[in-house]
Amino acid sequence: MAGIYKSYKQMKTIKILEVAPGWALGLLLVLGVACVPDGEYRTPELDCWSGEEVNTSFADVRALYKGETINIQEDRVIDGVVISSDEAGNFFGSLHFQDKPEAGGPGFQLEIDLHDAHLLYPAGSHIILNLKGLYLGVSNDSYKLGGVFSAFGQKSVGRLPAAAVADHLFSGCALKVALKPTPVQLQDLGDSLLNTLVQIVDVEIAEASRGLPFAPRGEEGVRFLQDCSGNTVELLNSGYSDFYAETLPDGRGTITGVLLKDGSHYQLQVRNLSDIDFSGTPCGSDAGGWASDQVLISELADPDNEADARFVELFNAGKEALALSGWRLLRYTNSNTEVSSSLDLSGWQIEANGTLVIAADAGVFEGVYGFAPDLEGGTNGPADSNGDDNLVLVDPFGEMVDVFGIVGEDGSGTNHEFEDGRAVRKASVTTGNPQFDFNEWDIYNDSGFSGTVLAPQNAPQDFSPGIR
Repeated sequence: MAGIYKSYKQMKTIKILEVAPGWALGLLLVLGVACVPDGEYRTPELDCWSGEEVNTSFADVRALYKGETINIQEDRVIDGVVISSDEAGNFFGSLHFQDKPEAGGPGFQLEIDLHDAHLLYPAGSHIILNLKGLYLGVSNDSYKLGGVFSAFGQKSVGRLPAAAVADHLFSGCALKVALKPTPVQLQDLGDSLLNTLVQIVDVEIAEASRGLPFAPRGEEGVRFLQDCSGNTVELLNSGYSDFYAETLPDGRGTITGVLLKDGSHYQLQVRNLSDIDFSGTPCGSDAGGWASDQVLISELADPDNEADARFVELFNAGKEALALSGWRLLRYTNSNTEVSSSLDLSGWQIEANGTLVIAADAGVFEGVYGFAPDLEGGTNGPADSNGDDNLVLVDPFGEMVDVFGIVGEDGSGTNHEFEDGRAVRKASVTTGNPQFDFNEWDIYNDSGFSGTVLAPQNAPQDFSPGIR
């Protein structure tokens, strides 16, 4: 661990600026500029930690908790990616981070008494945390790190004083990255997602909260989100945020934020208003989508030579265009019986005898196939299957219209495996089928089990996105 303390000594003078009072920082800057000849000013180069000091995992740290708050005495160092931001004032006194920028990583809440933390640790930035001397505890099923707070003889995790932040929290050398929240339906929220960045899909402001501001001035505001089935979750807002007086938005769509918990109630805390996209029509609107059994899954792709060129194609066999408001494409990973990811198709339309192409990665798709997909499903989304998952197409009324595979059965070695290959619907099939029928498909893979074709498929030549 000698390297850790050496790095800290190198950074100590820099970190003083992070915790210095505003007047002192201003004085330092004035004096610094005054000493530069000819009025020239050069931004100082700040040191950072490379990450070589990291010696433990999130899981190992969580395992230290045995039912009561503890002080970590071992030389333990973890790193992660910041997912929260206090720039708009909706977060205060806490910094949330998870172990990787994309969906699925576990997260921690770090309690710190540091104002404007986003200036030093913006969302998407790499941080390294020296845990020795910090306290670890669990509150509302959420793992927290920080200082200590004692009440009635009981210790709990409290805010780490600003002067102590520099001893534990360091900027990593990795470049700031784009965060990819976990897409999730309301009914699928769980404790494994606490302190991670999630994107709740297909929701709107609940009736009891409509027309209200995000929060009363200077007070905490708890509002409610709901889906079209009546499931709800709390929306937690600060009365000191930049947008506290704004009226909650109309419409339906997606909302991104850090998942928290209060007792048995899940709460979502957004970073700013750009985390909300309610451009779809509200539940029960006359402008909502229609049901049809002539929309079906027509092709699934897991190219052997380029996994990032995966896609799903939907086809409308009807004689009229169909708006997909309220429609969803669900993915059940491996043998899961709960939805692993969901894609809201609201706002999209399939023309008569037309297709809708959903790419896992729009940029890679366009580079491989030579044209842009209709929409991007994202990493770990329904279009990003590695060939052993099950997909379900659901209409606005929650009815299963079409399915590929058997929910609850891992596709590996079965007649619904398309790993390193392709599953394409036979041209004679013109209606969806809520029960998987192998005879409706031509399936190619790298195994050839159960009547499938042993023939790995390469992109672009072996696939036909957008052509039915």
